[in-house]
Amino acid sequence: MKVLLVDDHPLILTALQTVMRGLGDDVTVVSAASAAEARRELADAKDFDLVLLDLALGDADGFDVLAEMRQRHPALPVVVISASDRASDVIRAIDLGAMGFVPKRASNETLFDALRLVMSGGIYVPPIHLGTEPPPPKGGDTVPDVMRVATPLDVPIGSHAAAGYQTMRSLDQIGLTPRQTEVLAKLLQGKPNKIIARELNLSVETVKDHVAAVLRALGVSSRTQAVIAVGQMTRDGGLGVWRGR
Repeated sequence: MKVLLVDDHPLILTALQTVMRGLGDDVTVVSAASAAEARRELADAKDFDLVLLDLALGDADGFDVLAEMRQRHPALPVVVISASDRASDVIRAIDLGAMGFVPKRASNETLFDALRLVMSGGIYVPPIHLGTEPPPPKGGDTVPDVMRVATPLDVPIGSHAAAGYQTMRSLDQIGLTPRQTEVLAKLLQGKPNKIIARELNLSVETVKDHVAAVLRALGVSSRTQAVIAVGQMTRDGGLGVWRGR
């Protein structure tokens, strides 16, 4: 596996290199300290399997770089590695096509699990509250776990100890009909209403009605939030959602 790391902080870049090499002897790690350098690496080599992208780059906005990568290299999975774990940042990154979002204060084990999920075709997001921002790290700490000893970020959904996080019901408890469940499965695969309608032999208007009902049942207002909400329901701690390819 060949991985491109994009981060303009030398210490963090070095730490991430060490962590990535711990995935196995067959992992090749290439580093880029800027968006411009990342562009050159991707232009020169077509054999990358994964990109880990920091959002805080000195020469470009990380979200713009993410959108550019997804447009120019649509088959290349991009995982955001960020000092932020704000819900708005997670949602925006997934909306722009990121296959994962891992806060830098997450544990090494969480990062490994996230990357394995992404490489198998899934999407990874951390536990977040879809309605309000989660509390920031105490003292403004943004040092990644790979550079210090820390407890894992992941908090089981429904844990009352996780102040600021909502308690999620299970999928079985939200009362979807069998047809709505089918529509949800297609929605999680990123399929537009027209494709869902064709595959389920329904009208587009009927699919729209089912999608609206699913979003209401999940208590969210967008498809991206639905992906995150289902992940919170289906996997304790870190969230994995199978999207397929």
